[in-house]
Amino acid sequence: MRPTASCSLKALTQPVTIALATILLGTAFGAQAATTVNLSYNGAPDPDKNAVHVFATNLQELVAEKTDGEIEIKLYPNSMLGEEQERMEQTMTSPSLNIASFAGLSPVVPEVFVSAIPFLFDDFGAARNFFDQGAYWQAVKDDLNGRAGLELLAVVEEGGFLAFTNNKTPIAEPADFDGLRFRAMDPSQVALYEAFGASGTPIPWTEVYMALKTGVADGQMNPPMYIILGSLYEVQDYLTLANIQYSDQFLVGNASMLNGWDSETQAAFREAVAEANQMAREHNQAQVDERIAFLEDQGMEVIRPTAKQLDAFREQGQPAYLDWLADQNIEQSYIDMALEDAGVEMGVSASE
Repeated sequence: MRPTASCSLKALTQPVTIALATILLGTAFGAQAATTVNLSYNGAPDPDKNAVHVFATNLQELVAEKTDGEIEIKLYPNSMLGEEQERMEQTMTSPSLNIASFAGLSPVVPEVFVSAIPFLFDDFGAARNFFDQGAYWQAVKDDLNGRAGLELLAVVEEGGFLAFTNNKTPIAEPADFDGLRFRAMDPSQVALYEAFGASGTPIPWTEVYMALKTGVADGQMNPPMYIILGSLYEVQDYLTLANIQYSDQFLVGNASMLNGWDSETQAAFREAVAEANQMAREHNQAQVDERIAFLEDQGMEVIRPTAKQLDAFREQGQPAYLDWLADQNIEQSYIDMALEDAGVEMGVSASE
């Protein structure tokens, strides 16, 4: 008897159905699919130009390794998922990670500006201890979690310490600023320049090179990485390594997501974060030295102020910034904690 079309179709599809069921059962009861977590951040996916990208790629590899592939980090550089505020909102409302700058973090915890008090740290070690062990930073972390449901997982270095540059005169102490005009990034920088007898004018980063070239401004401040990135060495003659501010960004994660993982996965993830951050710190510090050498090779004169000169910068610059913090209605307790963690009393050197 010749089989009907329906019998033939049933005979043909039965092995496929059995195979599909086997695959589905294997997925359900066997190896679980990886959980994909988005990580967004600023800047190009270029390790030579973006220290944050170095951290992100290290984290991606380490998380996959330490969780045996259970957690997969997907990278979104160049603000692909939105600008600062958009990315923070996404992290608050979805299971994701974000590396935020001050612009992203400060609307939720304006107290973060206290960590940018100028001349607070003598070197990388002092800055890292401040964030890794300080009571002030723990208070900021607690506030962020309580206010936004976000966990602050790491402070990510983005290029070393800010340095002064200008094209008029070597700057080794505050008196050398007299009469100079500087590009400022925000009002706090204007206050700092004015404390030294200079003037500050807010100028967007995209206009800084031309402003320096045409004399609209005589100088600016940025880490060596950004000085090279903007080719500012072409229009600036002097580089002053005054350790003005520690240049950093902040890895934040959705707390509900993290708390939803089992304890073993959480421990592996946090271990990966710590290890990636240590690797990024080592890379960054080595790159800073190389970048300073590059700027010297390009003809910039590098000024390294003495301890006494750095104290003079600190003693004039910090009060101006603290006045600015008061205008932002930052509670004094945060400032007191930060100064204590950094080993600073007003009028007393951090190195004493």
